[in-house]
Parts: sequence; structure tokens; C-alpha cells
Amino acid sequence: MEARLRNIVPDQELLTFYEQMFISREFEERCAEQYTKGQITGFLHLYSGQEAVAVGATAGLHGDDYILSAYREHAQAIVRGAEPRRVMAELFGKATGICKGKGGSMHLFIPGLNFMGGYAIVGGQFPISVGLAFAARYRGEDRIAACFFGDGAVNQGTFHESLNWAQLWQLPVLFVCENNFYGIGTEVHRSSALASIHKRTCGYDIPSEKVDGMDVIAVYRAVKYAAEKVRETGHPYFIEATTYRFRGHSMADPATYRSAAEHEMWKARDPLPSYAKRLIEEGIATREALEVIEARCRATVDDAVKFAEESPWPEDSAVWEDIYV
Repeated sequence: MEARLRNIVPDQELLTFYEQMFISREFEERCAEQYTKGQITGFLHLYSGQEAVAVGATAGLHGDDYILSAYREHAQAIVRGAEPRRVMAELFGKATGICKGKGGSMHLFIPGLNFMGGYAIVGGQFPISVGLAFAARYRGEDRIAACFFGDGAVNQGTFHESLNWAQLWQLPVLFVCENNFYGIGTEVHRSSALASIHKRTCGYDIPSEKVDGMDVIAVYRAVKYAAEKVRETGHPYFIEATTYRFRGHSMADPATYRSAAEHEMWKARDPLPSYAKRLIEEGIATREALEVIEARCRATVDDAVKFAEESPWPEDSAVWEDIYV
């Protein structure tokens, strides 16, 4: 029997989960629109469909825990606390962006929120997560490093090297694989001899589990439990969250390698309407109350687009700033 929602977290937090998922979806869909208008250029990887992972996982972590991700990270940054208008401005390449317009879609980095970057290099976040966890342990801090990545990253050498070092040195790292079943256009069964990714950790004696990544509450409970175990023991832990991206790998990908039937099957499990239905059925919110939340999210994203459009471009001289040499 599924536990009632209000027995898990307070009502207000349950509503916050919905608001965070909705604004993440609205933000991504608006990004797609701005991309087609030419306002956003370069690569654009959207998170639509995977919102339950970002929201549930972030809620299960502490504010001073490190978060690292791949290049599909807009929603994770916003859920962590980034201002949507500054994220949108970054995607537009404007000076008011999170990284002054220099990072773009794939390189959001917000040290003040302990959001230590999206990484365009596949698997690039693995060794950095291990390094931050080592630093936290060395300094005696009560914080962990949460490393998010897709199924397409698990055949990289850095994946194996980092799991090995995390366990060998007993470092507080929580590895979270967002398994959306496709590394660009290659289905996981065609690229991995062991498609159940969480089972790979047996080679490093790291405890692991699989969770429904379309269920925000299931993700929250799994990550909260795992983060507490990592915090208490100082040892690594691994979660595989099965989820699905509703769009192609990037805006340049029509996703013709996926069948319509498969897409519709996963669309029926969309984390937003599924969760909204549960909130209403359990008397935590009315449809009207959720519509108020949705309108607020749309207004926030409208403001973000307007802010990005009206923001200045970086000055030419800015090219010499924020560099090592």
C-alpha cells in the first residue's frame, strides 16, 4: 500500500514539489520556443520528462551538499535556487546570465548554491565529484557530493575510475544515474552489456538501488535515505533513476530512432499530471489551487524571457576577464 503523501512530507513541501516540476517544464518548453526563434543558439538539451528526478533528489539533499550534473542541467539549477531570469539570460548569451553569458546552456555554475557545474564533456563531472567529496572529508565537513549523470556516461573510463576511488578512499559521494535509456540515439541495451546500470557497482562493492524516476516522491525518499547513509558512513552510494526525456537528445535531434508507441507509453507516465492527480485525490490541493501555481510559474518564465531579451550583450573587453592566464 502506497504511503499517503502528507505522511511523508508536509503539505506545503508537497506543493513546492509540484511548483518546481511545473516551472522546470515551462522553462524548458519556452527554451525550445526561443531556440526556434534564434534567441538561443548552439546546443540545447532539454529536461522535459525528467523533472521528478531533479525535484525529488534536490529535496532529499542538504543545501550545503555539492551538486554536479551533465549538460541537461537547467532544471536542476533552477530547483537548486538559481533565478530563472539569470538562467535564461545565460542561455541567450547575455551579460546578466549566471556565468555572464560565457557558459551557455551546458555550463551553468553557481558556487554560491553549491551547484558546481554542468559539464559538456561526458563523464567530466565524475572525478570532480570525487575531488569535492575528498575535500569535504579532509576538512571534516558534514556535506556530501551528489553526482548526476545519464546512462550514456557509464561506459566512460572516468565512471569506473571515480567509483573505484570513491570506494577505495571511502568518500561521501552519492552517484545518481538518470537513465532515460538513450545515449544520444543509442538505446542502452545496444551500448551496455549490463543494462541494469545500478548492478554495475557490485564490482566496487558500492551499495545501489533502482528507483522510479517518474515519481517525485519515490525519488525523494530514495535520495533522502541514500544521502543520510552517505553522510553517516562517509561511504559512496549509487541510485539508478529510470526516467524518459520527451524530446530528442538536443533540439537538433528529431528522435526518429524511438517509436511513437514507446513515446506514448512514457508520456502516459508524465510526472506532472500523475503527481497533480495524486495531490487532488489525497485532498492536499484542488485543481484550482494547482492552476494558481501554474499561472505563477508561467509568469515567472515570461519574466525570464523578457529579462533575457532586454539584457545587454557582454562588452568586447569581457573576453579578457574570468580567465586563468
